[in-house]
Amino acid sequence: MAMKFVVCLEKQDLGDFSNDDVTVGRLYELIDEDAGNGMVRLIDESGEDYLYPSSWFEPIALRDSIALRLHDALTRVAA
Repeated sequence: MAMKFVVCLEKQDLGDFSNDDVTVGRLYELIDEDAGNGMVRLIDESGEDYLYPSSWFEPIALRDSIALRLHDALTRVAA
């Protein structure tokens, strides 16, 4: 299964919903592109997977070899 990535293009204050673990302009590994209720599940800055509004992100097309390298790099950064 090919890894998918998205780029964060915005983040808004949603009250009690924390947006501290995403950064505009950063790429994130997508776990579930349709997690229901307009949400996506992705691995955020904490290294864990959480739900965020899908409207904050756009998909990025990467060759498989680059996606694998990016996955490895993000895993090292989160550790």
